Amino acid sequence: MSDSRMKILEMLSEGKITADEASSLLEKVTASESITDTPEEKTDSNRTSPRYLRVVVNSTDGDKVNVKIPMSLIRTGIKLSALMPAEAAETMQENGIDLTMLRDLPTNELIEALRELEVNVDSADGDTVRVFTE
Repeated sequence: MSDSRMKILEMLSEGKITADEASSLLEKVTASESITDTPEEKTDSNRTSPRYLRVVVNSTDGDKVNVKIPMSLIRTGIKLSALMPAEAAETMQENGIDLTMLRDLPTNELIEALRELEVNVDSADGDTVRVFTE
């Protein structure tokens, strides 16, 4: 556990801060730790970790979705399914992709699994959905 986290927990146990304040501070520490992740961060297989999860949807009737989700948000525990536009999530669900299963994976395993993720859906009516990491 990091020194910052220990100090926050000590302040909480000593009654110097409330549980809500401690929670807020812990979130900030987690976010700042995520910000320090660099593109040079390597995983066990010595490849660069992806920085973003991208979802791109183009429909024939002109609707467009272009979502760029920083991996740091996933690392801090924000549920991926909550970030997806409802229409994109429904389209992915219809094509057999259930992102709700990902929320229970340990973060490092999730990031490693997402590294190889690439979903390309071309519907008969010309709609396209692309999900990938970069």
